[in-house]
Amino acid sequence: MLTIDVGPRVADRLPAGTAPRPYDRFDLAPLSPTIGAEVDGVDLGGPIDDELQSELRRALLEWKVLFFRDQDLTRDQQRDFALRWGEVEQHPFYKYVNPGQTADDVVTLAKGADAPGFENEWHTDITWHVRPSFGAVLRAVEVPPLGGDTLWSDTASAHDALPEELQAEIASLVAVHDWRHTFGRGMPREAVEQLSPAFPPVEHPVVRVHPETGRRSIFVNPIFTSHVVGMEPDESDDLLRRLCTEVARPEHQCRFRWSPGAVAFWDNRATQHYASSDYHPQPRVMDRISIAGDVPVGV
Repeated sequence: MLTIDVGPRVADRLPAGTAPRPYDRFDLAPLSPTIGAEVDGVDLGGPIDDELQSELRRALLEWKVLFFRDQDLTRDQQRDFALRWGEVEQHPFYKYVNPGQTADDVVTLAKGADAPGFENEWHTDITWHVRPSFGAVLRAVEVPPLGGDTLWSDTASAHDALPEELQAEIASLVAVHDWRHTFGRGMPREAVEQLSPAFPPVEHPVVRVHPETGRRSIFVNPIFTSHVVGMEPDESDDLLRRLCTEVARPEHQCRFRWSPGAVAFWDNRATQHYASSDYHPQPRVMDRISIAGDVPVGV
């Protein structure tokens, strides 16, 4: 018998029992009902006092990704802003999948006629790591005249939209995350063999509990999640497809049109993102820095 999804229910932006509050230090314009908001009135390269930092953290937890336009940031200022949120990290594979890239913590992602974009798949950053990223700060250096948007999905909203019986079914499950069947495909064999002992497959809960808000979210993605532990391959594939399909629903998403100097700052613990590769052969140049995270905790 064919089962048809009726679509997600109206999702909550905030944890249960939390009332929205206004922001005193900046203006905020939402991009969607649950995720994404543009912040106006903050210079990320200027001084950020404790009160402003606190309000930005509350906005990040509420909206999951914050956007700041017309930011005239240097790479050092971008790094300084990221350091306010935690230790910055270096991605061990960028120099292999982006030829010419050094191991700097601020990574330049340059696409164009000779290097088309390939990030057009939903994912949470480095879930193949024991400690996936807390978040990232992405700055637009050069953008195409049309296209090149980035989309973010609210993985807590996606979890809440699942049928209650499916939420119960996945609450205690664990999945394996592995970089080799994605990054590994574009890397020299000797590099894969060299990095594999340092970055073996890891297990994370299918449902992650956010360490600050307590909300449950879907923590699998089509790029890095290989299978669910203890399931037959077909059963695992079906479940992962079902969960990833929910994350990909437009009802859980926002879409950001880049402009030069715009900055996105997102909570990697509560989101997935997708870079639309629809601008080739036009150039798209972005500077990105990632912030180290913690070990995901399940239900």
